[in-house]
Amino acid sequence: MRILIAGAGATGGYFGARLAQAGQDVTFLVREKRYQQLQTHGLVLQTPQGREQLQPQLTQASTLAGDYDLIILTVKSFALDQLMDDIAPAVGPETLIMPILNGMRHIATLQQRFGEEKVIGGLCKINATLGDNGEVIQMTALHQLYYGALDGNNDARLQRVDAALRDSQVETFFSDNIMDELWEKWLLLSTLGAVCCLARGDTQQILKADGGEALLQGLFTEILTVISADGYQPRPAVTARIYELLNNPATPMTSSMYRDLTQGFDIEADQVIGDLLLRAKRNGLVTPLLNAVYVNLQVYLQQR
Repeated sequence: MRILIAGAGATGGYFGARLAQAGQDVTFLVREKRYQQLQTHGLVLQTPQGREQLQPQLTQASTLAGDYDLIILTVKSFALDQLMDDIAPAVGPETLIMPILNGMRHIATLQQRFGEEKVIGGLCKINATLGDNGEVIQMTALHQLYYGALDGNNDARLQRVDAALRDSQVETFFSDNIMDELWEKWLLLSTLGAVCCLARGDTQQILKADGGEALLQGLFTEILTVISADGYQPRPAVTARIYELLNNPATPMTSSMYRDLTQGFDIEADQVIGDLLLRAKRNGLVTPLLNAVYVNLQVYLQQR
């Protein structure tokens, strides 16, 4: 397959590199600064196993040409509007678009722009960040990629995607229930982002604080109530595991939104938290803790 990876940050850089190493025809769509960095130094992976380097195929929006079979979107959600304009020349009659973005709002946005038949579900699980010199630092061995048709109909087009992705050096999960996976990923990342940003610390510090566990449980319950009212059919064993993961005082956890906030970067406040409040309002739910988090995040963005 001809694969376009939109973005070469920690997520796009890692999974795109693994696909390229597996022999897939992979091109990275990047901005000028990242283009120059990758041209000069190559794409560097720093993993628990050691250092790897490859010279990737690169393009920029101004030179993007030809249809791609699969476009994997790996940018921050607030960059989606510009990205849709950028990738439009690469979207042909048979192109499939797989977003790996936080939240759920992007799915409808992409469907409205490119058509429901072109958008498939995707998410990843990885602990990775970019180093000072643009290297992709994989902090743990976790590197999972989930994908599937949003309606569960994994037809021949999806089978072809699976054939391409499963041969890479990552764990792949070809799901016939990707919507539940997406809801559950949102439950995890929004609870983690909300509690860390509001309390300004990691989960270990929060759980050591008086009332910390009650705050975590309150946010988790509000978010689970919202997504359940909006279409998620809870899988109790899965949601229990998510809460157990978050409520483990032995393992300090932070979200990417919290890490971005502490570094003064732009954050996905609307996509991760604001969209939950919109869905709560639509379903007649009152969510005081989520409201407090969203006010906190909006004030941060004003101060930037």
